Amino acid sequence: MKIIIGLGNPGVKYENTRHNAGFMVLDKLAQKCNLEFNQEKFSAYFAKGKVKGEDVILLKPTTYMNNSGFALRQCLDFYKVGMENVIVIYDDVDLPVGKLRLRQKGSAGGHNGIKSIISCGFSNEFDRIRVGVGKDAKIPMIEWVLSKFRPEEKEDLEKGINNAADAAYYSIDHGFDMTMNRYNKRSHFEDLTER
Repeated sequence: MKIIIGLGNPGVKYENTRHNAGFMVLDKLAQKCNLEFNQEKFSAYFAKGKVKGEDVILLKPTTYMNNSGFALRQCLDFYKVGMENVIVIYDDVDLPVGKLRLRQKGSAGGHNGIKSIISCGFSNEFDRIRVGVGKDAKIPMIEWVLSKFRPEEKEDLEKGINNAADAAYYSIDHGFDMTMNRYNKRSHFEDLTER
């Protein structure tokens, strides 16, 4: 079983903001997997189905970013699985817009959603796909992550969202080590769609 959770804030107010990059990737991934977020479960928009012979669950927490871990904890407890089954997808201000970085463990790096995941998951050892959203030294961080992307960033953003969804999809039957090798070494301008 794979539980793939994208981090973001629910509601129209937060749509297409930098902090919602995880939600954007999950929407794209759901299309690739032919799954629909047609129910709410575990304090999240929930989709489940067989993908490449594997049970896959997609979660978009409705708890708001700072409490993202509560949704994941409910799901883990219900299915009685551990953090080794989890991939977390989220925004990263330390990467240029659209650039990806895949890792298997680490600190929260100041990201409140990841702090909550680590706290509720009882571990910092889980697979993660970080999607670059850039930063602007002149704009306070909280204001920046809740801002919408600029028109000139849209192309890089779309490539990053597509590549992140492709990475998550690829990992389902290739494992995360192979996925890191494939996606960490490539430019975010390349088309890495699995063929």
